[in-house]
Amino acid sequence: MKGRGKLDILLQLIDSAWNVISSINISDIIDILLMSYLIYKGWKLVKETRATQLIKGIILLALAYFISSALSLKTLTFLLSNTFSVGLFALLVIFQPELRRALEKVGRTQVKNLGILSIGIDNESSNSRWEKAISAIVDACEDLSSTATGALIVIERQTRLGEQIDTGTILNALPSRELFGNIFYNKTPLHDGAVIIRDGTILAAACFLPKPQKEEFINKQLGSRHRAAIGMSENSDAVIIVVSEETGTISVAENGELTRGFNRDSLKKLLRSRFIVETPSSDKEKKSFFGKGIKN
Repeated sequence: MKGRGKLDILLQLIDSAWNVISSINISDIIDILLMSYLIYKGWKLVKETRATQLIKGIILLALAYFISSALSLKTLTFLLSNTFSVGLFALLVIFQPELRRALEKVGRTQVKNLGILSIGIDNESSNSRWEKAISAIVDACEDLSSTATGALIVIERQTRLGEQIDTGTILNALPSRELFGNIFYNKTPLHDGAVIIRDGTILAAACFLPKPQKEEFINKQLGSRHRAAIGMSENSDAVIIVVSEETGTISVAENGELTRGFNRDSLKKLLRSRFIVETPSSDKEKKSFFGKGIKN
């Protein structure tokens, strides 16, 4: 009898599970996937920032509230409940830098990255302009690195850097190895600041950049140029190149992260991957709608 009773319980559990599974439709699956994606992206935004510690504190407060309610600790429950009642406004203030970064990343999302509305856009002139600019940047960084001349080059992408450009001197010049050398020569008035490049053109020099938001996580050995590069990369999607005036090391900052130890080839490869739009050549094999190759 006991064995039969256990079998009945198991069958009931299986029946209940099947009822739950059978009640799930396509919209529920989409809902679960979207929520999972949002939670994952949200965690990536706050990971390794002070927001992580704040989230842990909020979780501890929530646990304290439930425990105090279960134990009928009226005074503590009253204080915690009032704390949570104004918690939304407090969160908006506390998480303001992180919320700003999240909204900026959403705003920088490009429709053309999804493969929509990008058909028919002529990228040849843009690629030609960027090829020349990248060659000049790479040549200049190699020269500056060999002489351990400090340099800070900001290459604008989708986020416009008007605030930083206004702090510098407008040049609106074509990039060249010689021009970069003159700008960053330590006895010129333009060397103490950043060069900002837009659409393959040097737009301004001697620009001031924002401080990093998570300065406590930055290596103390990094100088002011590296810190400024990290701060700029936290506030935009720009690619920032730094040449150390102490060691001549070439570094690149993106999305709040600094990568060191670039050489000519690796720097050129990175810049081409960021600014050169790959277009199918006319003499290459084209794909038909059904996937079969059609040669010209």
